[in-house]
Amino acid sequence: MNLIKVFVYGTLKPGEINYHRYCAGKVVEEQPAIAYGQLYHLSRGYPGMILGDSQVQGFLLTFADSAIFDSLDQLEDYDPNRRPEDNEYNREQIEVYDKAGQSLGLAWVYFMTLGKVQNFQGIYINSGCWSSDIPI
Repeated sequence: MNLIKVFVYGTLKPGEINYHRYCAGKVVEEQPAIAYGQLYHLSRGYPGMILGDSQVQGFLLTFADSAIFDSLDQLEDYDPNRRPEDNEYNREQIEVYDKAGQSLGLAWVYFMTLGKVQNFQGIYINSGCWSSDIPI
């Protein structure tokens, strides 16, 4: 079995709006995790992450079936056949860490471009932790 690991930092986190629809019943393991980037709250009500060196808090979700990308790519408006600037998010692999800083290996993450974050009036989240419950 080829396990698929995805780092989530927004609406796909356990307890957030899209977790139940897209992840519940498909996740074989979930654990709190940290990735490096810069996290922004967007005017659309969800976050975007760009490349950077700040800690972003989220979860590492492990799936048993790569078909999970069919629905996640659609949700994130990602098409590998489009130019990166034409996607809302772009899927890339990065190293992810546990809360103690130990590597959990590579995981897929959906990044935005800085241009998209600016278009969506992104507000930098200093804490590196987004939640739909916390107004920015």
